[in-house]
Amino acid sequence: MPVARLLALVICLAACVGIGIEFQNLLGKGQSLVGATWALAGYFTILTNAIVAVLFGMIAAAAGRTQRPRTVAGIAAAIALVGVVFALLLEGMRPLGGSVAVSDFLLHRFTPVAVPLYWLLFTRKGVLSWRDPLLWALYPIAYLGYALARGLSGERFAYPFIDVGAIGWMQAAVNAAAIGAGFVVAGQIMVFVDRLLARR
Repeated sequence: MPVARLLALVICLAACVGIGIEFQNLLGKGQSLVGATWALAGYFTILTNAIVAVLFGMIAAAAGRTQRPRTVAGIAAAIALVGVVFALLLEGMRPLGGSVAVSDFLLHRFTPVAVPLYWLLFTRKGVLSWRDPLLWALYPIAYLGYALARGLSGERFAYPFIDVGAIGWMQAAVNAAAIGAGFVVAGQIMVFVDRLLARR
């Protein structure tokens, strides 16, 4: 198996195992199948890793025939956001041990590094445009609206930095704007790297 497909398979399996562990933990705490699925679907980490699992499963199965450089780059930016936000804002907020430590590593540390690395090493370069990061940003913006709607409906807010009940609308807006701006800037850096590598 070529290295690119092997790495794609490893990434897919890592995302699947990480999500599976989180799912099993909720079932072990008495959650129903539907309840556990709904609870996990509230997290950007889980949703993005699920997209990673599907995309890289397709790449591993069919190699370049399913690979789209812009799609891989956009998902690389999104999963990198997962890792950066976790490292800066969320690390240490829940006790880690046993299987939880494994899922934490796979979902917050491994895939956020492995997916951008795959994009860097194995995708065709020279196809990204400067507006692509703005299009990629539609995903986290849509998630923000979804997460706020869930939180305002009475559920627990998925992340403390958007918990308007605890920190207020103004601070939540500042937090979201800062994260969004960082995401777009990082995307522009990816475009610059893409064009630089294409010239070489």
